[in-house]
Amino acid sequence: MVKLGVNLDHVATIRQQRYTPYPDMLNAIKISESSGADSITMHLREDRRHIQLEDIKIARQYIQTKLNLEMAPTLEMCEIANKIKPDFVCIVPEKRQELTTEGGLDVKKNFDSLKKIIKKLEKSRAMVSLFVEPDLEVIDIAKELNVGAVELHTGKYAEANDNEKQKYIEQIHNASNYANKLSLIVNAGHGLDYTNVKEIARINHINELNIGHSIIAESIFLGLAEAIKKMKNSIKRA
Repeated sequence: MVKLGVNLDHVATIRQQRYTPYPDMLNAIKISESSGADSITMHLREDRRHIQLEDIKIARQYIQTKLNLEMAPTLEMCEIANKIKPDFVCIVPEKRQELTTEGGLDVKKNFDSLKKIIKKLEKSRAMVSLFVEPDLEVIDIAKELNVGAVELHTGKYAEANDNEKQKYIEQIHNASNYANKLSLIVNAGHGLDYTNVKEIARINHINELNIGHSIIAESIFLGLAEAIKKMKNSIKRA
């Protein structure tokens, strides 16, 4: 079955709104893992709007599954990753003014700088992934950059109207097959929720889906444990 990586960024978002000690990140990690999360994702942004460095340290110390650190391709983040040693590092684009990640990395334009960052990340001993659009040329470049995985951006699919969704499903399907042929691990995420996750979970060679906002939103009504179990069941039914 396709794995579920639970992104806990928005647990931290709630906490940072008033700089309270709650909700407690360690408790969120424990509940997530006991409820079926296959990994925990945290995006340590340069502006620190939600996840803080201390959250990453706590996760690394207590996590029982896998820690997936999302990070911008900067020297500061490389140093943090090399010190924390997460299990996975996913390099993502980042803009200060954005509400959330708006699209995949421009791997062609930033090839040289990404190559240097990926080389520096060898000290972390983490599996390195690139957050990219489901585009065959982009996946070729990712392979050339010598990473072990790609995470396909599903945001355009998630935001599309019913008439356009099939087009994006086919793009993700083709990209997943192509990446698999190149021996890349294929993950996917962004904008996935309980209504649209099944179509992505059905795609061949998808290893893991990273989902956060919809789970945390549903946890307001169900509690975090039940919200994660509900998502796991949605993936399983796919």
